[in-house]
Amino acid sequence: MQKKAVFAAGILLAAAVALLVFMRQGGGDTSHVRRVIGDSDLYTEREIEKMMDIVEKKFRRDFSGCTLTELVYDETSFGNQHSQAWAEQYEADRIVVITSSFEVDGSGGDGSLNPNSTYRNWEWILSQTGSGAWILRDWGYA
Repeated sequence: MQKKAVFAAGILLAAAVALLVFMRQGGGDTSHVRRVIGDSDLYTEREIEKMMDIVEKKFRRDFSGCTLTELVYDETSFGNQHSQAWAEQYEADRIVVITSSFEVDGSGGDGSLNPNSTYRNWEWILSQTGSGAWILRDWGYA
């Protein structure tokens, strides 16, 4: 009976390790991201943190082989010429741009990024209509 219990425990342990490895693959690392939140006349710190949570979730899901190092909310930087066009494009009342920096390992992420490189000022565009949820609309360089 004890052999069966040890065998079952071994199987469960192997399955747990396999699940962890599977979950780790295919996504980016956000475990050490530094969040920089500048002064805001528009949003509370908690609202900005929730926007950053949306960005981190996307990064973890789709930026394999990459490590997110910094997220920055700077209200003065996204009042640029693109904001009005993005608001019209997404039929949104508000647009927020969060910038980031991240490292890419030798794999080049999904193949579209430069291997062994650092990306800075990568933009994440979020929109909101009315009091609805913030939606991540686009990312990259403008």
